[in-house]
Order: sequence, then structure tokens, then C-alpha cells
Amino acid sequence: MKVTLKDVARQAGVGTATVERVLNDRGGVRPETVEKVFLAARRLEYRQSLPVAHRGLIRIEVILVRPETSFYSRLNRAFERIAASLDDSITVHRTFVRENEPAQFARYIANPTARRSALIVVAPDHADVVTSVRKAAGLGIPVVQIMTRPAPELPYVGIDNYAAGRTAAHYMSGMLAQRPGSFVALCHSGAYENHKERIRGFSNYLSENGSNEHRFIEVMFDLDDEHNAMELLQAALRREPGIIGVYSAGGDNKGVARVLEANKARRPFWVGHELTEQTQDYLSRGIMSIVLDQAPEVQARRSIDLALSRLGLIEVEVSAEPVRFLTITSENL
Repeated sequence: MKVTLKDVARQAGVGTATVERVLNDRGGVRPETVEKVFLAARRLEYRQSLPVAHRGLIRIEVILVRPETSFYSRLNRAFERIAASLDDSITVHRTFVRENEPAQFARYIANPTARRSALIVVAPDHADVVTSVRKAAGLGIPVVQIMTRPAPELPYVGIDNYAAGRTAAHYMSGMLAQRPGSFVALCHSGAYENHKERIRGFSNYLSENGSNEHRFIEVMFDLDDEHNAMELLQAALRREPGIIGVYSAGGDNKGVARVLEANKARRPFWVGHELTEQTQDYLSRGIMSIVLDQAPEVQARRSIDLALSRLGLIEVEVSAEPVRFLTITSENL
């Protein structure tokens, strides 16, 4: 059956005259209404292209943090590549917001500088930020949480962080089964639910399956800062000579590597996150034992697909399962 202007108008909740003005680029229609008409036309397959004046109408905003870190740098580049592959009606706008200013973070989510059709966000676990994320979703736009899920009722794309922590403990306790001693962990802070889940998984696995010869004694918050990580880990090694395992659940590896490289005589077993040129080097030189990589490229692709699917622009089933993380050792680099 042929789709008509009336069908598009009914789907968009506007009049046929408005649909005609939008599809023929006659102007005088609010951007929000233009978007409704365009989405309705795409869903009904009335027309696959927009007038040139309306290119980039569908604006997906991606809010990230810490562009200087390896993970978010990879994630940012992945979104950039995906954006280049989309048709002209869709733009992907990437914004970096300071995570250590949650009130400002929340205000930005609540008051965007431009209209957004969908939101993909790395949200710190702060009450103001979570409230603003929920309010954005309440406006009816698709909201996708990536990396961390402080609002559990909203869609999430990322790894199973609890399972990642348990995996780190599984390998560490198993590989050190014949060696008594203590374990410590480092992470950014308590700002992110994903880090808390990793530490929770690590601790719970050791409680449930660990050896009586092993003790998990401390979690250190380094804010993913190289110098903080060095000072904290050096101080822990001085206080507790029996440390045999280190789990870095956050994003900084450089500081940990510098400390462990200098402790060759009693170097702990080290499990960390993110496969980069640096961590590949640490693995190959025996400084690092295992890397758990979160596949940010997969996370970016899946979050964009989920946003497009919820906008009705693509008809694909987007997996709701956690993204599989990769376990990398020196043997499978």
C-alpha cells in the first residue's frame, strides 16, 4: 500500500500541510516538528532523504569524560569513525564534560547547548547527574548509558563490570594458589558505578572462592592519576611487604607499571584494564600479568545502533547482553 502525506502526518501527530512544508523544504516549521515529520517519514519509508537544508537534523549527543585516557580516547575515535559512516541526516556530536564537577555535569545534561534527538552518556554516580539523566529520558528521547549504569532502569551498553572483577580475582588467586600473601586494588574513586562493581566482584570472588592464605587488604583511590597511583602503591608496598597481587580497576596503568618495574625482586601479579601499546609492552616485558580489555569500539557501535533503533531509523535487534571483555596475556598479544 502506498504511503501518503496523511499517513506521515498521522504518524508524526501534525497536519498534512506541515508534512508538505517539511518534505518540500518550504520553511516556517520548528526544528522539533521537522524532526518528528522526518522520523515518521523514515519509519513509514515514505522518503529516504531530506532536503539539503535539513541535513544533520537527527543529532545524537555523546557525553564523555577524560579525553586524555586511553579508553576514552579509543571510544572517542570509534564514535568519530561511526559518525562518518552514517547518512547525511544524522550527526554524532561528542562533548567532554569534567567529571569532578557533578553539578556542572548535571546542568549540561539538563540544558544542552543544542537540540538533541538522543543522548549517549558516561554518567558519574552522583545524585544530581543521575537525576538529570532520568529527566532527559523523561522528555521522551532515547538515553543510553555507556560504560557505567548509575540509573539501572535505563538502557546500558558496556561490559559486566562485576564479572570483570571476579575474573581478575579468579586468575590472580588461581595463579598465586601456592604463594601466601595479600592483594590490593586501585581505582579512580567511588564516582563510577562500574569501578565499584569491579571491586565488589573482585572482593566477593575472593571471599567465596579464595584461599585462606590470601587476604584482600586495601582499595586505593588514585583518580586515574599517574603520580597518585605511584604514591599510593609505593606506600602500600612499604606498609605491607607481603603484597603479591595488584588489581588496577581504573584507567591508570602507567603509575602502577613504574612502581612494579622498580620492584623486580618481589614483583606482584598485576591485573589491569585496557589493551594499549603501553599495556602490550608491560605484558611482553612481564611487568603486567593480565589485561582485561573492554572493547570500546564495540561499545560505541552498539550504543549508536541502540539509539538509532529507538529512534526508529534502523530495524535491527540490538543485543541487550553485556559486551564481552577480552582477556589478554603475553601469550595471545
